[in-house]
Amino acid sequence: APMTFVEERTVGPSLGADNIQAGIFSMILGLLLVLVFILFYYRVFGIAASLALTFNIVLLVAVMSILSATLTLPGIAGIVLTVGMAVDANVLIFERIREEILNGNSPNSSIYAGYKKAFSTISDANITTLIAAISLLTIGTGVVKGFAVTLVIGILSSMFTSIIGTRAIVSIIYENKKQTGL
Repeated sequence: APMTFVEERTVGPSLGADNIQAGIFSMILGLLLVLVFILFYYRVFGIAASLALTFNIVLLVAVMSILSATLTLPGIAGIVLTVGMAVDANVLIFERIREEILNGNSPNSSIYAGYKKAFSTISDANITTLIAAISLLTIGTGVVKGFAVTLVIGILSSMFTSIIGTRAIVSIIYENKKQTGL
């Protein structure tokens, strides 16, 4: 089959820089909107999730900096996907805790059971995404590899911050309190 060019574009360095700036702005705006929603909907648990999500981004950028990874548009897309997966993990945990409270369990036992029951779902989702990201990393080239590197680092950091980070913050807040509700 013959190949014909339908469209061809040449992008200069200033247009690329403009796209990176727009990508960073949209990522920050999206992150702020997610944080506001989490704080509004989950209140105290939202504070824990927001702190963990912020630490997740800092950890991700720090590891990328250590690895001398360049931030590109696909890398920004990997960060955005990481934020979405981290929020998803926190929502799964908090909804499990809510279910346990509705079943009549105490706050501390609800927190324990919520994290325990959500762990398998979160790990399954993250492991399958990690397998896909590693496949992209080994097979892909160029921008696909940049996306995959960011996604692999992001998945590992979001697993850490969602499960261990929020658990530590929630434990500090609720561990020794004799409360009847959350």
